[in-house]
Amino acid sequence: MSATPAKPLASRRASVRREREREIVAATRKLFDERGLKDAPIEEIARAVGINKALIYRHVSSKDELFVLALTSYLTDLAIELAGVPSTLDPVAQLTQVWRRYTAYCLEHPAFLDCGLSLMRQPADQLREEISEAVWIRLGQSMASCLSPLARILARGAQQGLFNVTDPDFTANHLYTQTLGTMHLARIGVGVREGTNGVPEPFAVDPRRVQEACIADVLASVGVRSPA
Repeated sequence: MSATPAKPLASRRASVRREREREIVAATRKLFDERGLKDAPIEEIARAVGINKALIYRHVSSKDELFVLALTSYLTDLAIELAGVPSTLDPVAQLTQVWRRYTAYCLEHPAFLDCGLSLMRQPADQLREEISEAVWIRLGQSMASCLSPLARILARGAQQGLFNVTDPDFTANHLYTQTLGTMHLARIGVGVREGTNGVPEPFAVDPRRVQEACIADVLASVGVRSPA
């Protein structure tokens, strides 16, 4: 008897599995966006997808892996946003527009900040031990899809004498991570200063002000004195 029918069956099973994973990640992102990272228990994610909690662990090995898949999804969307910046712009204008889109994405998706910062709290080697090789590779690919275009802009600007950058890949990672941390101030929305008699005093922080500060910091970091 021919074994040919087994291939379509395996293909269908793989397709169903991929679709179920997309549903789980979408439900996770929805809860993250609505409530934040801490208020998205596995039970509610399973309920949103319409499956038993135990079935989620057939698709992900741990909650950390689910966080990584959610972050990978956010990064994929961010890469699409960044790719929309015209390559015909000069490097300074291109870098400015890329960072405006990046910071706008952070403002629109605060859970993206939460996921990114949460996973950055542990060493890469430790994270790698807690997730599957396939998910680790997907995370790396999604990060590279965001960072590689930044590195190319920095390299192009350096070649034209517009940027003071000697290692575009390191600088892209540095500025990306720096912005991720700074934009958390916009997420919090509150700063602290010393008030009367040394009493700490909170004050409101305008998220757009944080966004503009991030853009100015990036331009200054690569040697551009004023925004494009």
